[in-house]
Amino acid sequence: MQERKLMSRSAYIFMICCIAAIGGFLFGFDSGVINGTVDGLQAAFGSDSVGTGFNVASMLLGCAVGAFFAGRLADRFGRRTLLIVAAVFFLVSAWGSGIAGGSLEFVFYRVLGGMAVGAASVMTPAYISEVAPAAYRGRLATIQQVAIISGLFVAFLSNYVLAHVSGSAMAELWLGFATWRWMFWIELLPAAVFLLALLFIPESPRYLISSGKQSEARRVLGLVMPEGEVSAKLAEIDATLARDHKPRLRDVLDRTTGKVHGIVWVGIGLAVFQQLVGINVVFYYGAVLWQSVGFSEGDALLINVISGAVSIGACLLAIALIDKIGRKPLLWAGSVGMALTLACMAFAFSTATLVDGRLRLGDDMGVFALLAANAYVFFFNVSWGPVMWVMLGEMFPNQMRGSGLAIAGLFQWLANFGITMTFPIMLATIGLAGAYGFYALCAVVSVFFVLRLVKETRGKELEEMAYE
Repeated sequence: MQERKLMSRSAYIFMICCIAAIGGFLFGFDSGVINGTVDGLQAAFGSDSVGTGFNVASMLLGCAVGAFFAGRLADRFGRRTLLIVAAVFFLVSAWGSGIAGGSLEFVFYRVLGGMAVGAASVMTPAYISEVAPAAYRGRLATIQQVAIISGLFVAFLSNYVLAHVSGSAMAELWLGFATWRWMFWIELLPAAVFLLALLFIPESPRYLISSGKQSEARRVLGLVMPEGEVSAKLAEIDATLARDHKPRLRDVLDRTTGKVHGIVWVGIGLAVFQQLVGINVVFYYGAVLWQSVGFSEGDALLINVISGAVSIGACLLAIALIDKIGRKPLLWAGSVGMALTLACMAFAFSTATLVDGRLRLGDDMGVFALLAANAYVFFFNVSWGPVMWVMLGEMFPNQMRGSGLAIAGLFQWLANFGITMTFPIMLATIGLAGAYGFYALCAVVSVFFVLRLVKETRGKELEEMAYE
């Protein structure tokens, strides 16, 4: 009977974590769908390269706003409530992005979707960390990255299939609408599933305790841990919260010195370095990048699908390793792997020649660049991809988890925006070789950041997390 209860409890925890992780799927889909629509947007709106770059990157401004305010609002209204709001925003954004008649209208809906992505990016790991047992919290939290990559993969795959059916992203597909519009509308289905499924999961017990809802917190804890341990856990969580106020933004400051707690700076560093290695250039500009060195639109979209499949495999490996060898070893090993593969990509692109005004790679170098790019994607998704979000969800003390996530999430998306906006400029000024050389250098620096400043969190209860 006891074993059956344990299995039932584990299945329940897994189920609610998977529902929360649908937010990660939508995060990935919304980020990746733009990849196949760039040419369609440029043709439909008549935008130049700068305008197209802003159309692509505009979502990221919404992501920064969504991540920051979701972290703060979640301390007031709850993690589940903010995820429900994000689901509604996903629905509105998916419809509006596809129906938009001009750049301004399109940017509005993409920013709205960005706010949903930003909220989901910080609330999903926070929610999973706060309901999952410490023994396998890393594996459950890594589900989010699997969901993100699955969302990217489905976006790449649906873009490829739709473009293949119609002939191109700009061609008419169904009901008189261009293919690129249908690429956005595909997201309506998973967004609706997310909204409905969220109605059946409980609120985070740690949020409930911070809000003074002890009886409700006791009920939820009873669902995710043995009944005999609930009272002790209630007392333990309560002891980590301030007696005189609910969690607030000022909790990131040390009361005695007035300085930002060290753990917040580490969180910011993790968030920023995840972007400085250039991964979202592959996610957002993959099709454009491969076309720029001689691949056809169809081949470029197919390469994205392959990269998505490699990413999912890497995330599954991360799930197997993260609670066995820990977070820190995965981070520094991933940094080393990314530095090497990015350097290989920089070398390959440095050999490209100009043919009829466009770059071309030789056959051998084209294969070498593809192998290096997929190896890079593998190293990212077995390390920094999932581990950064796992650590941000668990590394902050209870009193400041919402605020810490808000700040780290804000910096993560601002860095994402900066990398995305500067890539076309770097492409035009220092070329692909220079751009990937810069990302390789950032990967090298991240090795030393991890070794010196990041502390292991494997196997620790959330109540053990320290401020420094």
